[in-house]
Amino acid sequence: MAKAPKTKVIKTNFMSEEAFADLKGAYLDALSFERGETNKLHVTRLAVPHPPKPIKGTEIARIRRKLNCSQTVFALLLNISPRTVQAWEQGARTPSDAALKLLNIAKKHPEILFET
Repeated sequence: MAKAPKTKVIKTNFMSEEAFADLKGAYLDALSFERGETNKLHVTRLAVPHPPKPIKGTEIARIRRKLNCSQTVFALLLNISPRTVQAWEQGARTPSDAALKLLNIAKKHPEILFET
């Protein structure tokens, strides 16, 4: 009868015991706080802003023209490709939330785009 090959067990620690204990303690503290069992923690609550409202291509073109920029220069100011600006203005693509935030800044405080 053939013997089964021995298997080698490899123990991998992704986190030290001390780090795990700290993490577990923080979790238990947060849980205790949320349950109202303690007020020993300092908690900072932040209001999360709503995502920016979509902007139509015509509005993006209006923002760009207000800055007196070509699509290429506007793209450089926003650190995106000129094709992206063109696609936005034609309505072929819509800006991401991050791009919408930047476009709103360009609309309300255009001078910021020209800072180095």
